[in-house]
Amino acid sequence: MTKLSVSLSGHQTSISLESEFIDALHKIAKKQNKSIASIIEHIDDHRTPNTNLSSAIRVWILQNITQ
Repeated sequence: MTKLSVSLSGHQTSISLESEFIDALHKIAKKQNKSIASIIEHIDDHRTPNTNLSSAIRVWILQNITQ
């Protein structure tokens, strides 16, 4: 597990993800010309209530890795 620190809505937070997911997140962000923080903020804003943010990020990555 690797910790990724980002600022969400002005609050610093750390997210624990496997390094493979962090690598994929970086690749998607580069491809979409977006920051990691903006992608994570989007995921956070649209996740189902009571869904863990790290889990929501993993699912989002799997849904977006081939696009």
